Amino acid sequence: MSRMGDVLAGFHAAWEFDTDSVLIRFERGIRTPKLFHALGERRIPHEALADVTLAPGKRGTVVLHAVPRAGADPLMEAAAGQLKDGCDPYRLVLPAERETLAEYYRDELRAVLPSSEGPADRFMVDAPEGPLHFKAYDGKASFDGKAVSFRWFWTGASSAKWKAGDQTFHVSDLSGVEWRSPEIFDGYMRLIRRPGTVVQPAQADQDPAAVVFGLGYGPVHESLPFAAAVLASVRARGAAAIEDARPAGRRDPADIAERIRHLGELHGAGLLTDEEFSAKKAELLAEL
Repeated sequence: MSRMGDVLAGFHAAWEFDTDSVLIRFERGIRTPKLFHALGERRIPHEALADVTLAPGKRGTVVLHAVPRAGADPLMEAAAGQLKDGCDPYRLVLPAERETLAEYYRDELRAVLPSSEGPADRFMVDAPEGPLHFKAYDGKASFDGKAVSFRWFWTGASSAKWKAGDQTFHVSDLSGVEWRSPEIFDGYMRLIRRPGTVVQPAQADQDPAAVVFGLGYGPVHESLPFAAAVLASVRARGAAAIEDARPAGRRDPADIAERIRHLGELHGAGLLTDEEFSAKKAELLAEL
């Protein structure tokens, strides 16, 4: 790998190479995407990357792209492929005359990437930190790391939401987050409730667990980091639940069955992968 501390600067960002990670520092210029302003900087472990590519860009540029592993970054997981290229924090745009240098760093970085294939089993990149809040069209959303609160606006909230009243959702009551970009028609952010707790309306404007965006409301640089932070907290809570399910010693069959049932709920909620569920179930059965 290149020397620790080497820096490759491009438009809107610079990559600093370390022995086990890449530190991406975003500029705060007028032309820099607001999402980059909000992110500030991000450290990407090598294990969170699937590949590094280099391709021609627009108007005499080349683009060095660190391709994140699926499931490794809560920000990209929440974005679900909806970010425009110009707002992709993993793309470094450089003048075409620096292509040879970009090729060098691409090859150096590729050489140290782990050989792991498939999606990551946990988030490896830190989520944006709080305090987090933004204004949607029908209410204000806030997250303190433990609970999400929605406070409705009388000028935008539907009658269904007014009837339900302001809402607070603890991370332990959630199984995920669905974010539909405000740059797409009918954008929204919906909190996914744990299975069996409540039936959520199909329309976001009727769901008290969702806020809807609109022109000028819920901008990407505010709502996406928010969604990523909530998603990371939900997954972290799921990981803690896995540890709680570990047996301390030999258990009676009824206790084992109850723990397997709990693991099944986590698996059904998407908080455990198939591999994690199978492995933990086998561990519990081995205690019989």
